[in-house]
Amino acid sequence: MRIVIALGGNALLRRGEPMTAENQRDNVRTAAQQIAEVAPGNELVIAHGNGPQVGLLALQGAAYKDVAPYPLDVLGAQTEGMIGYMIEQELGNLLPYEVPFATILTQVKVDANDPAFGNPTKPIGPVYTKEDAERFAKEKGWSIAPDGDKYRRVVASPRPRHIFEIRPIKWLIEHGTIVICAGGGGIPTMYDKDRKLVGVEAVIDKDLCSSLLAQELHADLLIIATDVDAAYVDWGKPTRRSIARAHPDELERLGFAAGSMGPKVQAAIEFARETGKDAVIGALPDIVAIIDGRAGTRVSVGEPGIHYHT
Repeated sequence: MRIVIALGGNALLRRGEPMTAENQRDNVRTAAQQIAEVAPGNELVIAHGNGPQVGLLALQGAAYKDVAPYPLDVLGAQTEGMIGYMIEQELGNLLPYEVPFATILTQVKVDANDPAFGNPTKPIGPVYTKEDAERFAKEKGWSIAPDGDKYRRVVASPRPRHIFEIRPIKWLIEHGTIVICAGGGGIPTMYDKDRKLVGVEAVIDKDLCSSLLAQELHADLLIIATDVDAAYVDWGKPTRRSIARAHPDELERLGFAAGSMGPKVQAAIEFARETGKDAVIGALPDIVAIIDGRAGTRVSVGEPGIHYHT
């Protein structure tokens, strides 16, 4: 079975944890232990988030005053290498030496006419006072937005349109390689007016990119691993219920918050609709149980209605 596993950035660096390399490696090790159990007999492709990691690099860069901040496409490439290295090493410590791994720096095409560029909503980097944020907006042309009692830079989050490295990714998995790719939604790129490929100051949603990746690879299953065990209705309320199985149309009608579960649910819906195969949203430590059908929220065109965990 060909499986795409999308590891959430907050699953790799949990909310509230200090952003240390040791904490990140511990979480990667948890993911690797689960993935190693399902590796035999399956073709695996691993995508991952990078929100906390890009934020950390942006904070570190802001402390160095003599050089302009590195652009987001470069920061995205840096995190793909950093996280891919950790995943490769931790999986390599668990699987036989003969199992090959490859981390692919993944450029993802976005459309210059995407309406997201006219409505930046994705917060990145450190928080600022209102005065500093307005100064940076004027000096650097940034868009800014409130974040609690502070302000942050916000950038566009355009839809992913094409994965440039899809051919080498396919070749590698067909030759038995476990591939780590499309980290952080991929490196946002587009063609300029001279048909030259250039990086873009944007952040592609990781889950939507993982869904596109799974579609283009003709995957049999998409797993979206996060820091909660399922998609819930009435989240945060005493009446909350976790969804066990759902048809894409029924799940879409429920509505989920754009800043949290919404993109994951949308990614799962799009994969199920486009391929007729299942997508599952669940917790990172439950990957084995997810594949066995014992955990998570399974989105399937063959599953009428909505069913809840008991």
